[in-house]
Amino acid sequence: MTEFSPSLVQVFSAFLVFTLGLILFAWVRRFFQCGFYRALLIYFWHTLFSLVSYLYVIKFGGDAIQYFRSSLSPDVEFSLGTNAVRFIASIFTQGFGLSLFGCFLVFQIFGAMGLLAFDASLREATQFKSRNIKRLATIIVFLPSLSFWSSALGKDALSFFAAGFALWAALRLRQRWWLLVFAIFVMLLVRPHMAGMMGLGLAGSFLLQRGIPIVQRLLLGGAAVAASLALVPFGLDYAGVGQQAGASEVIEFIESRQNHNLKGGGAVDISGMSPPAQMFTYLFRPTLIEVRDAFSLAAAIDNLILLFLFISGGWVLIKKPLPVYFSKHNRMFLWIYSFIAWVILAMTTANLGIALRQKWMFVPMLIFLFISVIGKNNSIDECQSGDAARRIP
Repeated sequence: MTEFSPSLVQVFSAFLVFTLGLILFAWVRRFFQCGFYRALLIYFWHTLFSLVSYLYVIKFGGDAIQYFRSSLSPDVEFSLGTNAVRFIASIFTQGFGLSLFGCFLVFQIFGAMGLLAFDASLREATQFKSRNIKRLATIIVFLPSLSFWSSALGKDALSFFAAGFALWAALRLRQRWWLLVFAIFVMLLVRPHMAGMMGLGLAGSFLLQRGIPIVQRLLLGGAAVAASLALVPFGLDYAGVGQQAGASEVIEFIESRQNHNLKGGGAVDISGMSPPAQMFTYLFRPTLIEVRDAFSLAAAIDNLILLFLFISGGWVLIKKPLPVYFSKHNRMFLWIYSFIAWVILAMTTANLGIALRQKWMFVPMLIFLFISVIGKNNSIDECQSGDAARRIP
């Protein structure tokens, strides 16, 4: 595809984007309490997979090419969803003359920011855990498929950015409420239906979470419900159901989606499955026995880790109460949003290839919720005394 071969100026522009992104990353990492070298590793790792994703798209094609081509049109208009990506890309293609790879590097900055927020959340979840649990958290952050899907020109980079920031905001919602609002706004730009689910999760957390006075619950919960209801028409219209759709139209839409995208290697017929089977298929397939190539192997390894966390974390949640220091986390928001997203996406996605990308809009929340409870929790005093002992010569 010679049309995507960058000129010398575009190569320099791409390098400039990479450098500016690195500078921004080095500054933002302080907000996430991330060490300089760890942040540097995350940025370079994610950029590497942006290059891999770019080469993959050049060889096999993909949505990124359509986004790039349409961004060059002089009459690009803004609207939520696909057109939002085209509009944002047009700022860099028409305004700064970036090539396709340059646009990849721009969008990978968003994905890398989401990965940085996800990493910070897992580090907080495992701060009093054993070294093995901390290593598992690091392995999850550096899963190849996670960086591959969130580093390309498209919706996935922005939606993962929103998911990572929403997760980080939920850990200190009283101080970071503005960050959650920003995350919902970014999600609204590219996937309005997911923004509505975030709003519903927030509303449910205000109404159900303990420790909040009843008056505040009603006020905050009511405001969140109102905001969510305002987002619902955008989500319905984006999905193609229509803003005035009733229950029958929504059910008909779900049934039609179960038979959508049934072509290709990742297709799976979910129309005859029970809801639990659909949810298992969406989150945990392909399995190791369904591996066909390197990409499906990477996905199967991801799913094996998810299944381990789901089983071990679920067992701990049944047996033990949560540690006291988890009370500062708005875990109710994470649970409600993750469950709603999981159920709806599992019922409407009949292609595992699409599921591999889109589940990262809520899976970071589930990973945090489960990894935070597995393993032995060392007390804060033990950790502090251990740190003090290590400082003694």
